[in-house]
Parts: sequence; structure tokens; C-alpha cells
Amino acid sequence: MPGLSRPRAAPYEIVAIGSSAGGVKALLAVLGALPADFPVPLAIVQHLDPRHDTILAGILDRQSRLRVKLAEAGERLEPGVVQVAPPDRHLLVEPGGKLGLSTVDKVKFVRPSADLLFESVAAVYGPAALVCVLTGTGSDGAAGAGVVKSRGGTVVSEDPETAEFKGMPQAVTKAVSVDLVLPLEEIAAALVGLVEGTRTA
Repeated sequence: MPGLSRPRAAPYEIVAIGSSAGGVKALLAVLGALPADFPVPLAIVQHLDPRHDTILAGILDRQSRLRVKLAEAGERLEPGVVQVAPPDRHLLVEPGGKLGLSTVDKVKFVRPSADLLFESVAAVYGPAALVCVLTGTGSDGAAGAGVVKSRGGTVVSEDPETAEFKGMPQAVTKAVSVDLVLPLEEIAAALVGLVEGTRTA
């Protein structure tokens, strides 16, 4: 019966999401459907124009029951709080759930990079890492998802066939054995089920 046992070494302790083109709409759909008592922190990389300040966190915060904010270096992750990478900064999770921001070189032409976020989450949380790739062009997130899988974590992808831009979801589904491939409207419920242990990947 679902929910009675979960064949995992550890519960999930973080959800990390990567998105690019079409991502604002996709993030609104996912975050808007998550409950106010979502029990783990979230970290998001959405590719943004580095030349401008962003209002993304404010837009998402207004449409979500969770608190959404731009990540700041040295802050700690908190359950139910969504940390969004600022423009032109890589967002990294450090031991102890502390946030780091970096201006090291772009990865696959982008900064922030979902790959770097996912790799840092895999290093800190191992099998307790849950990452999700949404709509976007390019292949950011695929290499990082591979690291997450190698550490026993779980990877969810938006279905490339229904994604607004299929590049990123297609890259991750080709690169790694993705645990769940779902249309956008089913992703929030899947994340809740996985985190609460009522659904297995």
C-alpha cells in the first residue's frame, strides 16, 4: 500500500528545480500548486537576463503559498521557503544547508547554472536530493542530474513532448535514467507525493 514503506535510504531534504525559456510560466504552475506546509526547502535556477535586476521572486511569491525570495549568500535553507538564484550568480548549496553564490565562469553559456546547483545538492544531500528539470532550451541540468543519480538521488523531468521548450527536458531524459517524466500539471503533486512518502519514483 502506498505510504507504508519507502525503499529509500533517506527522506528527501531538498527540492532543486532548473528551468530556462518558458520557465516563469512553468514555475508559476508548479509553485502555485504546492501546499503552504510543503516540508522541505526549494532552490531554483531560472536563466535570467544578467543585465537587469529581476522581479521573478516577487512574481512567484505572489502566486505561491510558499515564501519565495532571491537567494543571499550565507543564508540557510528553510522548509517551505523557495530560494531563487539571482541574475548572473551561480546558486550553490553548501554543507549544513547554507547557500553560496558564485561568479565563476558560465557553464554551457549560462550563469546561474542548474548543473552546478544540482551537483552541489547531490554532494550535500546524496539520496535525499530531489531535482526537477522544466522547460528550457539547451542542455543545462542534464550533467547535474547525472551526478544526483550517481549519489542515489531522484530526478523528475517535465515531459519534453508537452514542454513549451523541449531542449532541457529532452537533454536530461536522454542523459540519465529519469525517475519520473510528467506533464507540467502533474509535477507539483508528484513532488508532494515523493516528499511525503506517499509516492515512489
